[in-house]
Amino acid sequence: MPELPEVETVRRGLEPAMDGKRFVKVEVRRGDLRWPLPKDFAQRLTGTTVTGLGRRAKYLLADLSSGDVLIMHLGMSGSFHVYAAADKQLGRYYHDRKKHLAHDHVVFVMSSGSTVTFNDPRRFGSMKLVPRDELDAEPLLKGLGPEPLGNAFDAAMLAQACEGKKTSLKAALLDQRIVAGLGNIYVCEALHRARLSPKRQASTIAGRNGAPNERAERLVEAIKTTLNAAIKDGGSSLRDHRLTDGDLGMFQHSFRVYDREGEKCRTPGCTGTVKRIVQNGRSTFYCPKCQK
Repeated sequence: MPELPEVETVRRGLEPAMDGKRFVKVEVRRGDLRWPLPKDFAQRLTGTTVTGLGRRAKYLLADLSSGDVLIMHLGMSGSFHVYAAADKQLGRYYHDRKKHLAHDHVVFVMSSGSTVTFNDPRRFGSMKLVPRDELDAEPLLKGLGPEPLGNAFDAAMLAQACEGKKTSLKAALLDQRIVAGLGNIYVCEALHRARLSPKRQASTIAGRNGAPNERAERLVEAIKTTLNAAIKDGGSSLRDHRLTDGDLGMFQHSFRVYDREGEKCRTPGCTGTVKRIVQNGRSTFYCPKCQK
C-alpha cells in the first residue's frame, strides 16, 4: 500500500491539473470501490472548483468551492493518471496501458483541459465527499497523529507519545495515532538511518517525564530525511505505484535495508549483514550489528 511519499508524489502530480480548476465533467464508470460512491457523486462535483489540494497522512484532500472536501485514498493498487489537453499523454504511456482501461473507474475532466483518471484493479481505493465543517469528526481522519514532515513533529512530541509504551519501536512508528503516514518500508529505512533496532522498546526513546533523549533526536531526523529523499525520487515503485505521468518512482533503488536480506549493511564502516524478521505479521529488515 502506498505510504506518505507515494501519496505526496501523486498530490504534486495532480496539483497543476486540478488545483484552482473546475470539474467540467465527472464520469463514474464503477460506483463501488472500497465502498460505494454517493449516488450523487458526479453531480456534487460537476461545476465545483478545487480551491486547494492537500494531503493528510495517506489521504488526498481536495477542498471544493461547494464547501465539501473530496477525500481520496489510493488503496493497494490505485493510481491517478493525468492526460494533458494537447496530447492527452497518448503517445508514450497511454497506448501502452490499453489492457488496463477496464480499471479506469472514475474520470475527471478539468477546466484546465486535462483529464484525470483513477485506475484501481483491486478496488481497495476510495473516494468520499465530506462537508468541510464536519472534517474534524470524519472517522477516516479522526485520531491521526502528527504529520512527520510538519514543523510540530519533533523529538519532544515523539518521545512523549512513546513514553511508557512497552511495544516495539517499529510497532509504535506504524501506529497512525502516534505519527501519521508511515508504513513498513519507511519505518525500516528510518530506523536503519537512526541506527536503532526495530525490536527496541518504544519507551526507550523517552527519558524521565517523557523528555526526549538522543535516540529520539536521531529518529526524528532520520524519519524526515528518509521521507524527503523518497519524495524527491518519486516514491517507491515495488508493485503498483506510478506517478501521474505513468513513470515509476525510483526510491526503491536507494533502499538501505528494505528487501535487502543477506546483503552487506550500507552504514559506512559497518560489517554487518541485513537480516529479515517478522514483527506483528510484517517483514522487518535491519542490521543487527549497527542498529541497537
